[in-house]
Amino acid sequence: MKITLCILTLNERPCLEVMFPRIAAQASGAAFDDIVAIDGGSTDGTVEFFKDHDVAVLAQTGGGRGGAMLLALEKIEADAFVFFSPDGNEDADDLPKFRPLLDEGADLVIASRMMTGAHNEEDNHVLKWRKWANNAFTILANAFFRGDGSYVTDTINGYRAFTKSAAAALDLDALDYTIEYQMTIRALGRRMKIVEFATFEGERIAGETGAPSIPTGLKFMKCLWSEWKRNR
Repeated sequence: MKITLCILTLNERPCLEVMFPRIAAQASGAAFDDIVAIDGGSTDGTVEFFKDHDVAVLAQTGGGRGGAMLLALEKIEADAFVFFSPDGNEDADDLPKFRPLLDEGADLVIASRMMTGAHNEEDNHVLKWRKWANNAFTILANAFFRGDGSYVTDTINGYRAFTKSAAAALDLDALDYTIEYQMTIRALGRRMKIVEFATFEGERIAGETGAPSIPTGLKFMKCLWSEWKRNR
């Protein structure tokens, strides 16, 4: 199975300076077969960083995170894809955990911030607004769409891998952050094999999040409603 690591970036040069050595260290261990960066129009030297490290770059001209994933599916020849954001939230040491699960037949593999043994970036906070919201959306997705009794603990996290064949069957079309939620919901509905492992979500290294809480939450609500109507 050929697995491509897709690094999603938009002005992440300071984060890459820290994270890329950790990412590259996993390549020698066969965690993935190649690396492709998908860049949304960086102006801070991110693209130049990749070129200096011999990483191919796909220029994304439209859409957000979903657009980047759809571009990867269209342009990259691979059997499966691992998507990684180098901002510090996602643990590069987890990269080797995806291949064995994909080789064992998983359609979708999610690094869960919510299951036993995992750590969410808000776990040390008194008020865990993002975590609580994510868990609420996860409860709703499982309640409305799971068909085989399995429970997915982190339906939204973008640190995930999936096979090209599974993505084709799901007919994904979300262009923004809701693509992961849409993907999980549709995979639940089709009773695909979804596997999770516990991950440690760290703090962002630099810059600001591209997904402000309230507007993003409203988009997830719209996604949930659209998928519910689609499945009626």
